Amino acid sequence: MTGPAPARVVVERVGGRTRITELVASQYLRPRLLGGDRELPRVALVANCASLLAGDDLHLDVRVGAGAHLELVEPSGTVAYNGRGGLARWSARVRVEEEARFVWGAAPFVIAQGAQVHRSTTLYLERGAVGLVRETLVLGRSGEQGGDLRSTLRADLEGRPLFVESLTLDDVRLSSSPAVLGSARVLDTVALLGLRPDELADPHETHLHGPGALRRELSEQAHLTEALVRPTWVRWRDLVTLGTPSLPA
Repeated sequence: MTGPAPARVVVERVGGRTRITELVASQYLRPRLLGGDRELPRVALVANCASLLAGDDLHLDVRVGAGAHLELVEPSGTVAYNGRGGLARWSARVRVEEEARFVWGAAPFVIAQGAQVHRSTTLYLERGAVGLVRETLVLGRSGEQGGDLRSTLRADLEGRPLFVESLTLDDVRLSSSPAVLGSARVLDTVALLGLRPDELADPHETHLHGPGALRRELSEQAHLTEALVRPTWVRWRDLVTLGTPSLPA
């Protein structure tokens, strides 16, 4: 049995410019073109309904054609609500073709107490392609413990794994141990994929084994991780979109 049709965004290089060729809404998401630089079109992912609820199965497909550029933005975060035993799914697949650039600073993804969520983000990078993604996972709304989460972030470069990470948080005793999250309830990750920065400007930035780098922060509040990772995000975004990183203040 197939799930609901995905929302779809496709950009391609046409006549020397990046053009949006598909913006397809789904039951859950409506992509909308925002004004901005013609060389870096920005598309907002706008919610079509309250989600995620038990039984929801949200899919997003993105293709960035060879030599094209795209930035996705989210006007608001996503909350996975208490499903009373029901599972919700959220998945995104992004194909970045040769010499293309893709940027996605995702808004916070909140797993409310009692929710059960499977979340996955997969990038397929072709030769010379670069992706920059940010994920902010928040366990629980204010005063809550947080629900059960299984999250996967994966990037393949030219058909081979570049970065694969799977996180399962379904046991409070384990997730609250110092070896996992401790007292933190926010996990903020910035991943630069397909491009290795010459220098790392912060001790919390690390090179991947292949072309790429990672920045991660843990905290009890999302605004605290935002302040910590933002300098990295700005530098790496400039590196991807302009070819030159902003200098640290």
